[in-house]
Amino acid sequence: MSVKTFAAIEVGSFELTMKIFEFSGKNTMREIDCIRKRLDLGSDTYSQGKISNEKMDELCKTLKEFVTIMRSYQVESYKAYGTSAIRETENTTIVRDQIHQRTGIRVEVLSNSEQRFLDYKAVAFRGESFQKVIEEKTAILDIGGGSIQISLFDNATLVSTQNLLLGALRIQEYMNRFEVGRLNAENFITEMAMAQLTNYKKLYVKDVAIKNLIVIDEYVSPWAVRQKGVDNQREPFDRALFDAMKEQLRTEPGARLSAAMGVGEDRLPLMYISAVLTDCIANLMGAEKLYIPGATLCDGIAYDFAGKNNMFRDEHDVEKDILACAMNISKRYMGSRKRSETLDHITSTIFDSTKKIHGLGKRERLYLRLAAILHDCGKFISMMNIGESSYNIIMSTEIIGLSHTERKIVASVVRFNHSKFEYYSQQTGSDILDQESYLTVAKLTAILRLASGLDRSHKQKLKELKASLKDGQLVLTADTPEDITLEKGFFEEKKDFFQEVFSIEPILKQRKAF
Repeated sequence: MSVKTFAAIEVGSFELTMKIFEFSGKNTMREIDCIRKRLDLGSDTYSQGKISNEKMDELCKTLKEFVTIMRSYQVESYKAYGTSAIRETENTTIVRDQIHQRTGIRVEVLSNSEQRFLDYKAVAFRGESFQKVIEEKTAILDIGGGSIQISLFDNATLVSTQNLLLGALRIQEYMNRFEVGRLNAENFITEMAMAQLTNYKKLYVKDVAIKNLIVIDEYVSPWAVRQKGVDNQREPFDRALFDAMKEQLRTEPGARLSAAMGVGEDRLPLMYISAVLTDCIANLMGAEKLYIPGATLCDGIAYDFAGKNNMFRDEHDVEKDILACAMNISKRYMGSRKRSETLDHITSTIFDSTKKIHGLGKRERLYLRLAAILHDCGKFISMMNIGESSYNIIMSTEIIGLSHTERKIVASVVRFNHSKFEYYSQQTGSDILDQESYLTVAKLTAILRLASGLDRSHKQKLKELKASLKDGQLVLTADTPEDITLEKGFFEEKKDFFQEVFSIEPILKQRKAF
């Protein structure tokens, strides 16, 4: 059985981390080394907008050392990702190019939703214990250097996910800037957090009591794992032990506590901020149980790599979570669930029957399903300008697991479903799509337009639609006895763009005539 070695590298806000993993067969992943280097990139980014030359030198020096370590382990593949400290710099492209030129490592920058999705995978793929926990009302609190992410689950379904600028390193920057003393620290952190969290609760949690809180962070988690080991991911963490740790951090910071906890002294302030945030959110939500599984971004990177290379079977259906998130966004903006489900079915039917001509894959199919679910969320703002309003809602809303470009693809498909299609040369602004993404938008728009025409009455008359590709025609057969005069009329109106994009003519047939 062949063994494959893989390195996951996180260029984080507070430190650089590399984990070496070994894959030796289906669903067999083992961590064989973990190297961490303290490097505070976030302070520069959050306060000045750029990483200083001194820290760039140290960053590149450390990554060169990582390259040497990878060679010693004969690493075959690697993935290196930058988080908010790289993402929020004013000169991200220049920073990435410098890193590549000086170290040979290509650092990809994760959007916030991509980063949180990988953190989430690190927890979700650790076994069926996660699935059991989220069957009850559960919140995942992901504390990063720049922000926190709160994702709510109910009945094993993702209900919502929101990002708040309350990261541990960002709060520390404010505390340093405002010269907050140790005695006032907890009150300052709590007041800063509650200013945002109170509104968050009103909008997303309301009066629902959350039973479980799962915490992902780089500050408290290493200590928590040392306390409970592998049982940490299966059993709730002892709240009394957690509260005692928080009190120690408040009253006894310094070298002695650092040695007792096995944590670097420079990490103690961030550990305290993370502990206060966790306590604040647990109390706000009324969480009964606290889980600190010790999951890291590097674990998520490894699970993601293994999944994409068919070395790991997903224990949890993450695509289902993305779709559930979209369905809840639609619900928030008064979308019709029946209409969304009908369009989802029709678009998927057309997509699957035309695989030979569109050349798109599983990921693009997901974009289409999301566009079908969110097809008219903008009507909540304007019934006259649904396309533009929908586009703005989607681009302003976090959809966990999608990059900025992927979200723009979905938003553009929805917009052009309602408005005149914009050709490649007509794109304007700095945030234009590349040619490949543009073609994806064109193909998915053609399918969604056709599907929208087939449910123009919003009465779901064509739920039993079948599609087949024959002799340069896409034959759509509607097995319904209902009057589909309206649907036929709009189908004829929408099919021209489909024919322009795919060079095949769609034909609608009714098997059971009215």
